[in-house]
Amino acid sequence: MPYVNIKVTDEEVTKEEKQRLITGVTQLLVDVLDKNPKSTHVVIDEVPIDNWGYDGKQYTGTKRSKK
Repeated sequence: MPYVNIKVTDEEVTKEEKQRLITGVTQLLVDVLDKNPKSTHVVIDEVPIDNWGYDGKQYTGTKRSKK
């Protein structure tokens, strides 16, 4: 039973984008590891932007660009 946990900042990730992530990760596990999609679990955690950091700095104030 594969379990995948995706963590993203809580910046405007749409329901459709989340569905695409779940579908894509599930398919990847089917394709690469021959896993059963019915027993594959994908969880998306949205982390408040104030709780995310990189390069020794808090992520707050920067904005990811949407395509």
